[in-house]
Amino acid sequence: MIDSYRFGRMVIDGKTYTKDLIIYPDRVKSPWWRESGHFLALNDIKDVFANNPETLIIGTGYWGLMKVGDEIKKQAKKKRIQLIIQNSKKAVQTFNDMHSQGRVFAAFHITC
Repeated sequence: MIDSYRFGRMVIDGKTYTKDLIIYPDRVKSPWWRESGHFLALNDIKDVFANNPETLIIGTGYWGLMKVGDEIKKQAKKKRIQLIIQNSKKAVQTFNDMHSQGRVFAAFHITC
């Protein structure tokens, strides 16, 4: 469960994160780095796909400036993964609503 989110800061289960992160069902990976700052490529989240999520929520930043590559959308469709792409404010709400519904993973850009 995500306790709170504001630009550059996310609190999950009482722990504060100030870098981009990936939420797995059993852990949080932070910092999470992408090859290109405001573009999410398949290689950036290959570990997520390897863990067979049922749902993948991508938070594209406070203002939604991170772009998601088409190869991610194709891979999600191929693996029958529900893919939700939203600005990070909305994605936090979606994650909190869905986190207990199966294998839900989330990748968050927490700044712009």
